[in-house]
Amino acid sequence: MAVPLLRVDKLSKRFGGFSALNGVSFHLLPGEVLGLVGPNGSGKTTCINIISGLLHPDAGQVMFDGELLNGLAPHKRVHRGINRTFQVPKPFPTLTVRENVELAAIYGGRKNGIPAAHGFGGEGRNPTFIHIEAILATLDLAAHQRRTAASLNSVQQKMLDLARALATSPRLLLIDELAAGLNPGELERVGQKLRDLGQSGISLLLVEHLMDFIGEVTDRVIVLDAGREIFDGPLDQAAHDRQVVEVFLGADNGL
Repeated sequence: MAVPLLRVDKLSKRFGGFSALNGVSFHLLPGEVLGLVGPNGSGKTTCINIISGLLHPDAGQVMFDGELLNGLAPHKRVHRGINRTFQVPKPFPTLTVRENVELAAIYGGRKNGIPAAHGFGGEGRNPTFIHIEAILATLDLAAHQRRTAASLNSVQQKMLDLARALATSPRLLLIDELAAGLNPGELERVGQKLRDLGQSGISLLLVEHLMDFIGEVTDRVIVLDAGREIFDGPLDQAAHDRQVVEVFLGADNGL
């Protein structure tokens, strides 16, 4: 049995009188693509906000590669190999696509990851710039690298958000609704890119509402409802789980 890269143990988080998470536990293996699904308000984004360090849990713990992360700042988690995308990307709007990715690589590269770069522009064959060029090409951003981030459309900004995360050479990538707003062709291309990342050894935790997309990309899903996990297993089995079906009954994106 592989040793889990990530362990989430009995996480709880309240916002005033609202319990966003109530004892959530799960694990993620190296190279595994895990989906985190559930109706709105079930605690999905709160969970990855805690894993990435944007929020602190009221109870429970997060372990990454055997290390307790509780209290560790977000940028230090990035340096240890954890990064994420956001539902609404927030790049540096006046910088170019390439400059946005270079900044992430230079200041966010994990310890023992890619070498630090010096300066901008990509001159020479510095390994960091080779790494950046590969990311831009993989995410169809090479042709747009001299454009400002503000000039990109919404899909391109999502790809830039993913590119910035990948530039830090993560071992664990948290993806928050990357597929939202993509057309079928874009969904297919992005899904393939995510599968390729998993096959390269990066562990992925996907928060997503599009069940067809989740089914194509993930190895396993965790279903949350009202801050609790109610299912852990392959999506096709979740579709036959009574409790899961009840949670999604009548929803437009039902299983």
